[in-house]
Amino acid sequence: MKKNSIDFESRFWCGRKKHSALSLMEVFFQFHDLVTAKERLNLIIQYAAQRKTRIPEDPSVIFYFHQSLRSFIRAAYSLRNKRGKWLVHELAEHKNPMLQGSLSEKEYRDPAKVFRKAFKKYRLEEFEEFLSEIVYFSLGTFNNAPERNIVDPYLHLIKILDAAWLILDRENNREKILHEEESIAEVQP
Repeated sequence: MKKNSIDFESRFWCGRKKHSALSLMEVFFQFHDLVTAKERLNLIIQYAAQRKTRIPEDPSVIFYFHQSLRSFIRAAYSLRNKRGKWLVHELAEHKNPMLQGSLSEKEYRDPAKVFRKAFKKYRLEEFEEFLSEIVYFSLGTFNNAPERNIVDPYLHLIKILDAAWLILDRENNREKILHEEESIAEVQP
């Protein structure tokens, strides 16, 4: 049986045709750090909800962000069934609440739960339509605003960004620990 894989459509914004979901997310955060991505998404939402105003940023920047975030959402969709891979059973006593972001404690323990929850409520196509709609309405001056609920998908998208950043952080820490253990094993006779 052939396994269907999703095309992340990342050729336009990062120039490479093939990526794994995690490597695409890592590239996304190289182009847009977490804070900037969340701020830009917030700005797009604000201007999409306003009538007769246009976002002050260059439209090419917004379009580029749209393309990269669309690929990012597709990568998150492909990771939604990864159960327990980034699960943390015990939280550090002195954890920094800033690392948790918008995630609940359960979501912080298992960040893939955010993907499952978001894509259970909204299909991938609905997230892509939402993204296209808010970008469209933020780039022009219109008499009307988006007709559908834009707050709920926005909140899910913010959580997806936080969860992906946390997953990448945990992956990088895991690789660093494995590399240090290998170095220690090589030094010891």
